[in-house]
Amino acid sequence: MAEIRKRQKLVGEVISEKMQKTVVVNVTKKIAHPVYGKYVKRSKKYMAHVGAVEANIGNIVEIRLIPPMSKNKRWLVSKVIR
Repeated sequence: MAEIRKRQKLVGEVISEKMQKTVVVNVTKKIAHPVYGKYVKRSKKYMAHVGAVEANIGNIVEIRLIPPMSKNKRWLVSKVIR
């Protein structure tokens, strides 16, 4: 039987849509500081492909990992949450 792999999913906010079929998504995570234990916000930007989904600046979207489409684009906007 074929093994079903779960693809990594992230949730973030669209911060740029100036490119064709591509948006930039800012993903913010809260991680515990290794020494002090206090939670610190860390954010990273991902370039994501927009297929049939309409994503505009300010939307909260879910992105999932796909095989590389270009040098920087390895994510796909799977759905718009808000």
